[in-house]
Formats: sequence, C-alpha cells, structure tokens
Amino acid sequence: MLDFNFSEEQELIRKSVREWCEKNLPIEKVREMDTKQQVPRETIKGMADLGILLPTIPEEHGGAGLDWVTACIIAEEIGYADITIAIPAGFVVVEGGWGHDIDKYCSEKVRKEYIQPAIRGEKFVGIATTEPGGGSDVAAFKCTGKKEGDKWVLNGEKAYISGTEECKEWGGGFWILVRTGPAPPDKPHRNMTGFFLPFDAPGVEISKRYDDMGRMSLSCGAFTMKDVRLSDEYLVGEVGKGFYPTMEGFDNARILISCSAVGVAQRALEIGMEYIKERKAFGRPIGKFEGIQFELADLYAKNEAIRALCYKVAWMVDQREKGKIKPLELTKWISYCKLLAPWHALKCLETAMIWLGAWGYTKECPLEMGYRGTLSYCVGAEGATNIQRIVIGRELLGREFVPYK
Repeated sequence: MLDFNFSEEQELIRKSVREWCEKNLPIEKVREMDTKQQVPRETIKGMADLGILLPTIPEEHGGAGLDWVTACIIAEEIGYADITIAIPAGFVVVEGGWGHDIDKYCSEKVRKEYIQPAIRGEKFVGIATTEPGGGSDVAAFKCTGKKEGDKWVLNGEKAYISGTEECKEWGGGFWILVRTGPAPPDKPHRNMTGFFLPFDAPGVEISKRYDDMGRMSLSCGAFTMKDVRLSDEYLVGEVGKGFYPTMEGFDNARILISCSAVGVAQRALEIGMEYIKERKAFGRPIGKFEGIQFELADLYAKNEAIRALCYKVAWMVDQREKGKIKPLELTKWISYCKLLAPWHALKCLETAMIWLGAWGYTKECPLEMGYRGTLSYCVGAEGATNIQRIVIGRELLGREFVPYK
C-alpha cells in the first residue's frame, strides 16, 4: 500500500517554517521588500539559522542533510509566504537546487570557501548558464574556456542571471558552463565544462542590471568574463562532461520551483476565498454565485492534484539519489511538474484578482506582486514552458521525434 503521510519530522519542519514565515515574512514585509527591491540580510541569516538554506547538502559537508521531499516542503512554505517568489527563486531554487549540485561535483576548496558560507547565509551561490542568445539550447552556448599552462582562461558573457548584485555585495559565485572544445556535429552537448566562478575573480564584471517586472527584491543581471583565469580546483565535474551535471541541476531546481508555485497558488486561493465570503453583491456573498464558486472548486482541486504530483516527484528525486531511478525517467516527471505548476499558480492569482475587482488591480492588494513575480516561472526560469513539452514528448515518443533533429 502507498503511504501519503509525511513523517513526524517533516511535519515539524513544515510547522517551524510556517511559524518563522508568519513572524518574519508577513505580507506587509513582502510588500516592503518588493518596493525597496532588496531582501534584508537578516532575513537570509534567519533562514540559515533555521537550517533551510541549501538544506539537502549532506551533514558531513556542513548541511542539514534533508531529503528532497523535505526540501520541497520548505519550498512550498516559502512560496506561500513570499508570493512575489523573490526569496523562493533566489534562496530556495537557485541556492538550494544548484548549490546541491555544486557541492556534489566541486572541490573541497570550493565547498569550504563558498558552499559552507552560503549555508550560513554569509555568501551567495547560484547558476549562470544563460547567455544573451538564449538559455534553453545549452549546447549552443558561446562562452569559452581554454587551458593555458595550469590555468583555464574563460571568456564570454552570461545574461539574465539571478542574484548578481547579492553575489557582488555578499561574496560568492556561480556555476557556469563554457565550451572547452569543438562541438561534434552529431553531439553538440559534448566538450562543455562546468566551473565555479568566484564573482570577485579578476576579469569578472557586471555589465547590466535588468529592471524586471516582478520578484523585485531579487536582482537580475548580466556579467562578462574577460580572460578570467581559474585553476582546476574550480572545475565542477569532469572536463568536457559538464552538460550532464547541468541537466541534473535543472531537474533539482525545477522540482523546487514547482513546489514553491503550489505554495503561491494556495496563498492566492486563500486570499480570494477570504474576500468572496465577505464581499456582497445583490444582498449575498459573491462566493454564493456559481460563476465564482465553480472556478474556486476547479482551481482548488487542480492545486491538490499538482501538489500530489510534485511530492511524488520529490520522492523520485530521493530515489535518484539512491540510484534507484534513471535520471532521464525522472526528468520527464519533473517536466510534468514544471509544465503545470507555474501556469496554474498564475491562473490562481489572475482569477483571484478578478474576484477582488477594483481592489485586486491595486498595489494595496498583494496578488498583483504575486502575479508579476510568478510570471517569471512561466516565461523561462529554469527552462521555458515549451522546453518542458519537448522533454516530455521526447521521452514519450522517442528521440527520433525531437523537433530540432
């Protein structure tokens, strides 16, 4: 028989994260962060003290050693609290998802100097794969790495990177992917190599800060690498094989995105329910009208279905870590989550805003900042929507049905 219960420890973690969020991330505080375009350092330090930054890092490496189901509980609760998804995107998805993979494949030097301080909230670590020409076609990236003596010389530009200002101010670095050899025509993903790029390395410079429409308290920028010299200690994984751990990192990030989107959707529906039970039209609460009540029923049922899917897939990620499931089979399931959850959350926000009428269109209502932020999950964060469809179609029909071959 299947057991859909969370463990006692997991329930306690959910409770402690929910209580911490109620105290430290009330909706007024989230609005303040969105307006000031900054997450206070003490907020991130508070998350570190709670043990929820990079929570899946093994205990022997300085982390909490939590499983992926528990990490997804944390993601859902933080998404419920910060519906702008600035903290979920930057400090749950980026640091939590990609930090896990950096730690898994990096040197002890990188682990001690960057990962462990990030666990303590002292530095920022993230992912910087996207380039000005796009992000989904990883094999087409143009940044290069060339070995000269005992150093790798890196050149190129990365764009639309979350956390550039935080990384510059706090210290830290990014997992980057560069081409270190020619691309075979039949296998263009080969000869890609991962590096951990310290953001204070000579030759690294922020070239732009984007003025995004949402998740305002998390920076987004571009940076250039001009003859940046790194030793082998900064390699992430094997030379020429960086594509594979990068795909693993995307899987980690996508399940965390999906669970945080479930939290956003839940919060949007609860805000909407509170309003439609009190707001009256024609002498009765508008929640009595079937046009609204049936929308609520459909959205709430779908959220429960997506939540169940996400936690099943989180369990599958734990099975991958134990070597009990093939990565490509898992990738298909993760794409199910990433395809459905962000758009569902956006629909919940949009529908609740319409229920709220004129108030839902004002900045006095928290839903609008949720809508602006959550849209980034749909536009392309950790893989565009149609990329998820391509992944799913490829795994269902076979690789001969990949549209770009």
